[in-house]
Amino acid sequence: MNELTILIQCPDQVGLVTNITRVLAGQQLNIIAMREFVDEQHKTFFTRIACTGELAEPAKLKEKLLENLPNSAEVNLISQQEKNIAVLVTKEYHCLAEILIKNQFKTLGANVKCVIGNYEALKDFTEKLGIPYYYVSHEGKEKAQFESEIKEIIDQFEVDYIVLAKFMRILSADFVKDYEGKIVNIHHSFLPAFIGANPYKQAFERGVKIIGATAHFVTNNLDEGPIVTQHTTHVDHTFGVKEMVRSGKEIEKAVLLEALNLIFEDRVFVSGNKTIVFK
Repeated sequence: MNELTILIQCPDQVGLVTNITRVLAGQQLNIIAMREFVDEQHKTFFTRIACTGELAEPAKLKEKLLENLPNSAEVNLISQQEKNIAVLVTKEYHCLAEILIKNQFKTLGANVKCVIGNYEALKDFTEKLGIPYYYVSHEGKEKAQFESEIKEIIDQFEVDYIVLAKFMRILSADFVKDYEGKIVNIHHSFLPAFIGANPYKQAFERGVKIIGATAHFVTNNLDEGPIVTQHTTHVDHTFGVKEMVRSGKEIEKAVLLEALNLIFEDRVFVSGNKTIVFK
């Protein structure tokens, strides 16, 4: 039996679930899981369906579904295969290490095709785990040249997603546009609080009692893209900046890996600046 994931987003109307399930039954597909959500504000219907069965003509199934859905419906048929990713890093190792260890033991749900860093600090570690590391310095270069060199490497691998695992450079609007909806970032703050650089220092100076981390898709607005996952942990007056950073790194690893797992399993819809996540 082949496995198939179907993602549908369309204007809401009465009878959608009935129409969808009738089409799938007609194609001899067995539904093993189905989740739905209606955004009442925008009158939009979302569903993720996991099916099994022998599907000879995927294009025919998509055509049948579109015939039974409202105009402007989006239908995505995904065969069960692992995604390919590129990871961008600077000097911090903790998020990269989590990704590469899971990749090594085939529990990431994706294949790391390459790691690209603007310093060489993580080169030896990456290559010890059998992943090619590309050093692209940003120093003495215009941003356009720096990003062009990165894109040249990424495009060799035809990746599905780019993961910013503590990549401490702001990407240009052109770069983000070229990979729209494919760039995932881990931000060391519970967004929208403490956007930008040094969030733990900002948090310490503000005297917060909770710190957190946020995994989100990257858009042209710094640290304001659609949020996938967030976690927090409590701190108190005994925590200095170093202690906050130490605690924060543990949260960052957990949040990024949770977000990647959801994305790789095609459980995340992006709707404007929000996400619908079917866990």
